[in-house]
Amino acid sequence: MERRLVPIKLDSYKPLREVVAETLREAIISGILQPGERLMEIQMAEDLGVSRTPVREAIRKLELEGFVVMIPRRGTYVAGLSIKDINEVFEIRTALDVLAAGLAVERITEEELEEMERLLVRISDCIEQGDLDKIVEIDSQFHDVLYKASRNDRLVGIISNLREQFTRFRSISINYPGRIQQTLEEHRRLVEAIASRNMDSAQQIAREHMENSEHTLLQDLHERRQI
Repeated sequence: MERRLVPIKLDSYKPLREVVAETLREAIISGILQPGERLMEIQMAEDLGVSRTPVREAIRKLELEGFVVMIPRRGTYVAGLSIKDINEVFEIRTALDVLAAGLAVERITEEELEEMERLLVRISDCIEQGDLDKIVEIDSQFHDVLYKASRNDRLVGIISNLREQFTRFRSISINYPGRIQQTLEEHRRLVEAIASRNMDSAQQIAREHMENSEHTLLQDLHERRQI
């Protein structure tokens, strides 16, 4: 494996296995580690400046999250993205986002609406600056406010379990030409619908947003011949 990982900082308060898992997860999400690429424990441990034990523990965690696959007698590989995988995640996420949007119409506070509007301004600023990593981060925060506004803790918990998988999808699709600006406009329409307490409109916009995100992701992966 090409040496593209860099030594991690060992001053974190988190357990080393968690830091290694976060580092490898981000490397997969950002494309440093490509789908189908074999992961060699010894090489990764050397690149990250740690022993093999936290690397092994991190790989097991990432396997449970669906980021890597372990094949007996063949090794560990970065998981590919199949159309079935994408469809399943988006089916669940679409249903949850539509539900969250509907509940938010009834339960969101003025402070939360203002926070969503502020986040849209920050996303717009990051678009001008070309800071894609920050856009992904703030986009996630925007959705978190929406989920919180649903006032449904179980809904928030279920979505949280899909967070890492969806972050991988978001990082790919948001890089597609024109998708960032389209996403910003969809978010603006969603906030307007929620602010006007229009449940039908809010849920329809939430559904369209997820459908457009899935379409963009599939288009991007198809053009790069990854599916």
